[in-house]
This record gives sequence, structure tokens and C-alpha cells, in this order.
Amino acid sequence: MKTPQDVFADYLANENLKMTPQRRLILDTLLKHDNHLSSEELYAKVKKRDSSVGQATVYRTLKLLSDSGLVEPLDFADGVTRYEPCYGKDHHDHLICEKCGKNIEILDEVIEQRQEELAAKHGFTLLRHKMYLYGLCPDCSK
Repeated sequence: MKTPQDVFADYLANENLKMTPQRRLILDTLLKHDNHLSSEELYAKVKKRDSSVGQATVYRTLKLLSDSGLVEPLDFADGVTRYEPCYGKDHHDHLICEKCGKNIEILDEVIEQRQEELAAKHGFTLLRHKMYLYGLCPDCSK
């Protein structure tokens, strides 16, 4: 299996673009963090490592990373798009607390199977899906 850096370099080459040090830094910074980062959070982390990287470069690189299939934009219904590395990772869904914003990644084979069954029942070939479950975490339920 190729590394994310190799996948991104191949994607950029196919688009007649170059793997710049700034793009590599943005990718490496995003991959280094386990949480779901917004573009602003990613920019702040990249800026600490290289103050010459501009916010527009981060935005453009996130678009390229998304188009290449390396990251997935997430919408937790709070007005902020976050990004999650997805290359080489199993599909999962999210539980999201509407009060504090905590999110938990979940994988449930029963739910996944049921989604396939529902799609087939209606004549759909399921290609991909996202599922967000909203509620209150245990701390906020108190």
C-alpha cells in the first residue's frame, strides 16, 4: 500500500502540479493529529512549524487533499467544516454531542449491514455514505 505522501504526489503529478514543501508540511501536519481539524486549526498548527505558509495555501491544499481521496470533509452541523484523514482507514460513523461538540467515531457492523440492505431494497447500489448521530454526551447529560 502506498503512503499518503506517495498518493498525494501521484495525484498532484496527474494534475500537473508539484509536491511543494508547503503542501507536504500541510499533509504531514494533518496526518499527525488524530482529531478532526478545521482549516483554521490546521493553519495555526502549520504556522507554528513554518510561519511563511499562508492561510490560502492551507485552504487550497485541503481542497487538493480532499479531491485526491486522502481526507474527507466532515460537517458536524455547527457551521465548521473539519477534515479527517481517510486513506487506508476503515469507514466509520460519528456520535456528536450538540452541547460540547465532543465526537466519537463508531463502527457497528449491524448498522453497516442494515444500510446495505436498505439500499438494495430500494434498488440502490451503495457507493458511500456518512452518518452523524447527534445527542448529548454523558458529561452534558448530567
